[in-house]
Amino acid sequence: MATTRILEWCGRLYIWLLLAFLYLPVIIMALMSFNVSPFYQLPFEWTTEWYASLWQNDQLISATWNSIEIAIITTIISTVLGSAASLALYRYEFRGKKVLQALLFPPIAIPWLITGTAMLIFFFGVGIGRGLFAILLGHVALALPYVIVVVSARLQTFAPELEEAARSLGANQWQVTSRVTLPWIMPGVIAGGLFAFAVSFDQFVVSYFLSTPGQTTLPVEIYAAIRKGFTPEINAVSTIIIVVSMALMLLTARFFKFGGEK
Repeated sequence: MATTRILEWCGRLYIWLLLAFLYLPVIIMALMSFNVSPFYQLPFEWTTEWYASLWQNDQLISATWNSIEIAIITTIISTVLGSAASLALYRYEFRGKKVLQALLFPPIAIPWLITGTAMLIFFFGVGIGRGLFAILLGHVALALPYVIVVVSARLQTFAPELEEAARSLGANQWQVTSRVTLPWIMPGVIAGGLFAFAVSFDQFVVSYFLSTPGQTTLPVEIYAAIRKGFTPEINAVSTIIIVVSMALMLLTARFFKFGGEK
């Protein structure tokens, strides 16, 4: 009995230490975005001047909007194409299917440094070059396997008899997909879309290789700003992004249960 209680307390302590390790740096960064000292000096003095300065930093604001736009477009394209590919892999048998499924995992496992280098060489070879369009293509290529894997995993819990029952009642293929299959896999589609957005918005290596001066994303701009000299404006924009991201996650969790019920 005593051993069980000790193990239980050790487990709780481990969880709290893990949460502290994950969230304490984020909390400190958010607090320092309201500190008047640009060098993290104490005692803490409350101010919002860094948020006011942020809106005057055109490079940081432009890079933020670039990241948001690219992430949203990447999410839409990857979710649509990935969901369609998952349905095709689930419904149809064709030559090379196993090979295609196996090839989904190397892009996830290959280091992004190698992927970024390969994309840079390929895009210059085909005439695309560097820029926001090249970054978008690179992000879609990176996010697509995540969507396919997540949606395919959700489809493994789908009962084919439901589609057969819908067809026997006179539903055509579009009605079967939109009214039977899609509602069932929607939690997987949403999860895949969130993965795609996170992969795109947080992507640094590929964006660094494919960006050009004046056309960068937020991670690349933050890296460049840190090399020149860290400013609390980076804390401010990071805090805003964290708050917005957490709000979106809470809203998603509130209105969609990933067990399939709304």
